[in-house]
Amino acid sequence: MRANSVYMFHIKKLDIFILKQFALLFAGTFLISQFVLMMQFLWRYVDTLIGKGLSMEVLAQFFWYMALMLVPQALPLAILLSSLIAFGNLGETSELTAIKAAGISLLQAFRSLIVVSIIIAFISFDFQNSIVPDAQEKIGQLLVSMKQKSPELEIPEGVFYDGIPQTNIYVQKKDLETGRLYGIMIYKMTDSFEDAAIILADSGMLQSTAEKKHLMLNLWSGEWFENMRSSELAGSASVPYRRETFSHKTIVLDFDGDFNMADAAGFSSDARTKGLSQISHDLDSLNQVYDSVGKANYQDAKKLYYAQPRNMKPAEKQRAAKLMTAKEIDIDTIYQHLPADRRRNAANLALGRIQSQMNDLEFKSMITSDGDKLIREHEIERINKFTVALSCLIFFFIGAPLGAIIRKGGLGVPIIVSVLVFIVYYILDNTGYRMARIGSWSVLFGKGLSPAVLIPTAIFITYKANNDSVVFNMDAWRNIIYRALGLRTRRHIASKEVIINDPNYRQDAERLEKMNEEIVTYSKEHNLKSPPNVVKVFFKYQPDNVVERISDELEAIIEDLANTRDRVIMSEINKYPIMAVKAHTRPFERRWMNILSAIIVPVGAFFYFRMWRFRLRLYRDLKTIRQTNKKIISRIDKQGY
Repeated sequence: MRANSVYMFHIKKLDIFILKQFALLFAGTFLISQFVLMMQFLWRYVDTLIGKGLSMEVLAQFFWYMALMLVPQALPLAILLSSLIAFGNLGETSELTAIKAAGISLLQAFRSLIVVSIIIAFISFDFQNSIVPDAQEKIGQLLVSMKQKSPELEIPEGVFYDGIPQTNIYVQKKDLETGRLYGIMIYKMTDSFEDAAIILADSGMLQSTAEKKHLMLNLWSGEWFENMRSSELAGSASVPYRRETFSHKTIVLDFDGDFNMADAAGFSSDARTKGLSQISHDLDSLNQVYDSVGKANYQDAKKLYYAQPRNMKPAEKQRAAKLMTAKEIDIDTIYQHLPADRRRNAANLALGRIQSQMNDLEFKSMITSDGDKLIREHEIERINKFTVALSCLIFFFIGAPLGAIIRKGGLGVPIIVSVLVFIVYYILDNTGYRMARIGSWSVLFGKGLSPAVLIPTAIFITYKANNDSVVFNMDAWRNIIYRALGLRTRRHIASKEVIINDPNYRQDAERLEKMNEEIVTYSKEHNLKSPPNVVKVFFKYQPDNVVERISDELEAIIEDLANTRDRVIMSEINKYPIMAVKAHTRPFERRWMNILSAIIVPVGAFFYFRMWRFRLRLYRDLKTIRQTNKKIISRIDKQGY
């Protein structure tokens, strides 16, 4: 009983130790993640902020609400990076090995951080539900208000700008360095049509006055068309106007250039500015409203396109009966017997009715599609509050096991791995969001895409890390790739500082001479330059014992000669190639895999040419071995070993 209590005491000490390691890293990585996300968000709206003369108070509000809005996105990234670094440090300093040697599994070591990750996930959910909606609304108001300030900087090229009250401005081209506008068209609109004006100018400059209450518009080389008020022609259809040609003209436009917060009513339909309860309430209202719209459209269509003899007045029934009997009339024959003018009128009438019905359907479709999009956005935001919180837990079970496997601390490898994982998550989540938003995918599928991919990945990595798998061992993967591509490393044998037994030079020379004879005999019996026999390779495999024996004998001789102090011999034994003794005979060890690869033609073709390549390489290797053997034998004879 005492032993168990001591064991539990040590486990609690370990939990506290790991928690301290994680807490410090989490605080730092959270600030880094928050800063990176804020810079990325700021880069999108840098044109809106620069050159507007915004006060420090407005900028402080913008950065404050931006920071609050990005907290839920920074939390998963911070958990991923901090857990990866924490367990990478433990693995790099062999502390993780000591923990496992004490009989504590990796999941037990995770225990305290799992609890912390769950708490952070709940904090993230509450943050998104209560604080982020207000921050989103404030950010939206600030961005709209900033765009309305100093409109001379916001006028785009090629479209009409209506940010100035009662004025629409079209600019063909804008010089960003001088602020000069070219190809200007201005529509001055008021409540009355009688005093509307159109102004055309080759170029112009738009600037705010010192008190920020008006805009000064200087125009060059243009014309002014303006309707004139006339009480005498009040009932006339024609309205007199005046035309003025000018070389330079200054126009003063009323505009309050001070910073004024936009009305929040414009964001009432934005699902991002709502909490979970409000989203659920608004979804019910939206579904009810657009269901009633759909039912009304359906009833209109039934009345328009389908005859209903029941519940009709006698006149309507008689008309419907005539429509029903019209099916038995040959319309084409009647149409051909009509005079040309009546046929034209009938065709125009039918075309007009069809066009009217199409316009009506397009208008109804536009209303319902907007409603569907609004409903989808609310459903997406409702699911998003859960998926972002869930990603905190998912990223922990990706980062911590990866850190235990990679065993690299610091900010090098962990940052690279974290960025790659977050890029995959961002691509999946953003793609799912966009496809669900436009209706190409269902909302559940779109928002569930990233968790559906990352949760199995997290389970797989955690399982492999808990079982000390080498699935992420870079050396193992490098060896597999080298073998698949037929690559190999060069032999490197260094001189030994302390030699206990000198090589048996004479015996090694005799063995090398015998090996050369065996290589000559083998080369005569096997034409390695010719393509391999398909039947023998895939269906009737026979091992090449001669090459295996030569390879074993060569390695034994190299091992003995590695004890030499002769630099020439040491240089020559490093020229021996590392032989592949089986790759030139068949693709796989198992017979059924060879047969299967032969049946699958593209795979079989790949392995066939791969074996041919290995046969050619074996031919060159044997030739190199013979030449090297002769040089070593000559050196031994010359030195009299």
